Amino acid sequence: MLLAKQKSTTVFPSPRPLRITGRRGAGAWADVLSGIELWRLWGRLGWNDILQRYRRSLLGPLWLTASMAIMVIALGVLYAQLFQQRIDDFLPYFCVGILVWTLMASYLTESGTLFTGSESYIKQIALPFSVYVYKSSWAKLIIFAHNFVIYFGVQLYFRIWPGSVGLLALPSLLIVAVNGTAASLTIGMISARFRDIPQVIASVVQIVFFLTPIFWKADLLRGRHAYVIDFNPFFHLVQVVRAPLLGEYPTAANYFAVLLITLINVGSAAWLFSRFRTRITYWI
Repeated sequence: MLLAKQKSTTVFPSPRPLRITGRRGAGAWADVLSGIELWRLWGRLGWNDILQRYRRSLLGPLWLTASMAIMVIALGVLYAQLFQQRIDDFLPYFCVGILVWTLMASYLTESGTLFTGSESYIKQIALPFSVYVYKSSWAKLIIFAHNFVIYFGVQLYFRIWPGSVGLLALPSLLIVAVNGTAASLTIGMISARFRDIPQVIASVVQIVFFLTPIFWKADLLRGRHAYVIDFNPFFHLVQVVRAPLLGEYPTAANYFAVLLITLINVGSAAWLFSRFRTRITYWI
């Protein structure tokens, strides 16, 4: 009786895909903490986003600083003449104002694609949703740090130094970043559900820019028109950073308004995230 010879085959298990797991299925607070634990991941991803945007360019991310420096000098000189201001007083004021405003505006205008722009990651890798929020915020702070070199150049040119009061700008900048991160989370979630929101936000930001004392000083509005400044949250957020960098102390009204804005902003983001976090994957 002949026995059929069978070829021996060795079966190797297929490699398992690498998955960086987080606590997405847990609560919102666990998602936030789990995202902080992955700081190396979102730190690298945020830096990579900037590199990809300026890949194969001569100056790389420094193009942002160059374009910002040209705008600060050109518009600063122009508006100083239009408003009949001293150039050594107006240009530092405008420089700090436009730097902080650009940071805040980037949080608002770019948060519409916070989750929709990371659709491929969200649907393939079980990462906490907060990772994408931290990544976006970190990239914006890196760009702000690049642009902040312009401030030192302006201060050195006019030989103006804020002194020890300038240290107050550090916690104020942190508060601005917290507000920007919370606003990014809120807008990012709403934009994932309603795709018209980014266009609305972009239009509103353009209008608010002209209503906020960036290239004009707040003391130009007096009397009944002062409400444009008093009830403008962006003015107070800019002022708590700008005033110390110019050697001045922000007013108590500025700090009170920023505290109120932060409580409302963070509270709204926390409520939306805890209630609708599990629907983000389906919305995108």
